[in-house]
Amino acid sequence: MGDRPDDDPTGEGPLWLSAIRDVFSRRVVAWETSARADADLVLTTLEYALASREVEPGELIHHADHGCQYTSIKLTTRLVREGIEASTGSVGDSYDNALVENLWMLVKTEGLRGRTFATRAKANLALFQYIDGFYNSRRIQERLGFLSPIEFEESHYTDQATAEQANLNTHQPVPTC
Repeated sequence: MGDRPDDDPTGEGPLWLSAIRDVFSRRVVAWETSARADADLVLTTLEYALASREVEPGELIHHADHGCQYTSIKLTTRLVREGIEASTGSVGDSYDNALVENLWMLVKTEGLRGRTFATRAKANLALFQYIDGFYNSRRIQERLGFLSPIEFEESHYTDQATAEQANLNTHQPVPTC
């Protein structure tokens, strides 16, 4: 799962993981697996991510490396249609993709280390348990103020709503008698 087909093969062969991580909250907003690391895998992940968030065109940047699945016409056309800027950086430069590379390390060391899977379905279940059951909801992160990604987002949007309400309250007309 991840970078090379021999990284963590299952009894049924390799399983590739594609994920989209929100830079703001570090939340994995979408992920998908496949026996093949191709444009369809990445495109499916993108579709799940788009379905999970309300975003205006021009507000997103899709960071990736120079793999053929990320530079494919199929994916780049979809990004353009959604108004998403593609960012791949220069060859050998890991900065654009560092956040997801960090995710691969976490998935491998915290979620899958020392485990083998007889089937891709069992590996998928382990990924679900780690990503959705632990990482997004319970794994605290120092850069998020020692909150999990979901807690960080909830706190942010609660604070934002409170500030908007306070702003509305201070700008209401004063009744006259």
